[in-house]
Amino acid sequence: MSTLTLTIARLGAQGDGIAETEAGPVYAPFTLPGESAALAVNKSQGTLISLREASPDRVEPHCRHFGPDGQNGTCGGCTLQHAADGLYQTFKRDLVINALKSKGLKPDVAPLITAQPGERRRAVFTARKTEKDLLLGFNQAESHHIVAISECPVTSPGIVSRLATIGKIGAAMAVNAEPFRITVLETLSGLDLSVDGIKGFGDRERRRTVETVLGERGIARVSLNGEIIVEPTKPVIEFGGVSVSPPPGGFTQATLAAEEAMAALVLDHIGKAKRVADLFAGSGTFALRIARKARVHAVEGEDKALKALDFSARNTQGLKPVTIEKRDLFRRPLMAQELKVYDAIVFDPPRAGADVQCQEIARSGVKKIVAVSCNPTTLARDLAILVAAGYRITSVTPIDQFLWSAHVEAVATLEK
Repeated sequence: MSTLTLTIARLGAQGDGIAETEAGPVYAPFTLPGESAALAVNKSQGTLISLREASPDRVEPHCRHFGPDGQNGTCGGCTLQHAADGLYQTFKRDLVINALKSKGLKPDVAPLITAQPGERRRAVFTARKTEKDLLLGFNQAESHHIVAISECPVTSPGIVSRLATIGKIGAAMAVNAEPFRITVLETLSGLDLSVDGIKGFGDRERRRTVETVLGERGIARVSLNGEIIVEPTKPVIEFGGVSVSPPPGGFTQATLAAEEAMAALVLDHIGKAKRVADLFAGSGTFALRIARKARVHAVEGEDKALKALDFSARNTQGLKPVTIEKRDLFRRPLMAQELKVYDAIVFDPPRAGADVQCQEIARSGVKKIVAVSCNPTTLARDLAILVAAGYRITSVTPIDQFLWSAHVEAVATLEK
């Protein structure tokens, strides 16, 4: 390891500052372009020792747990709290632009739809039982060290204000000192806690968990590895005014604001389409909204999510017909011939994208397509498949819902 004073040239895809040296790039977290920084360098990794010259785009972090000197260690939840809004928003938009360029795509990319503090309704905490208490927080970047948090400007006040309660429930569930995860979703009827990573959970821990939850207010459900342990009330969220009870640990968009922005783009593009296929439909984020104006065929590989969607569709008045199909679209995509009957297709796959499904969409000739993505790299690959088949990208909109991180969502619309 050596100590070097280097100038930061740019931000990397993960939000680290990058300095160029004769030996290759050095990646330095918590630095910004234009800064001169003293770094402890080990191969390609640089640890910030001090700033010799700070960027005018550097701002005070919003949280005491952020940065190299964060309280209890550096929380790994955020990477860019030290960047001014303009630099940060340009960085996120450029992630999408550069991914598209890498596939030869140069559509206009709209300004970033921004996220605000306190919007995150879903957070994944790491927990570990100690001799005295429960350690609850986020892992330090690239480490198993848990940074116990007392605040989080990203997460909703409804979750942050209940950290003590979440910790109490986690302590009741813990079997040993092995770390485990608690995913917390803020719903309209209370917090939904989905726990995984605990082994050897027995009757004693179950009774203790039930007693603890029933002694607290505002907890809708607690589950372990997908099994409901106690459910004082059904957790409820709404997709465009349609009430849904998602399955334990089921996917939901991290912020309501981002979800509504995505949905508005989807609905605007499909326009007056009468029959729509919603692929990777989850619990109905888009399908149930679309059903207010068009017939929807919702396809999803996860059985519990699909059942939640179906139940809500059947029990909500005023919706157009919604049909469902359980299908692994990675192994068995909807074929071009099956897709031809639709006026529009919406797809929102996991990070791996939907290349196999896109090849069938490309052959289908369906006029309008909306691609929703949490990974610019796989989005660019999927869009390139469609463009090669004669589709035209009409809009690309980056959307931020993981504030001060290097993650960005995007919605792309296409026409044949």
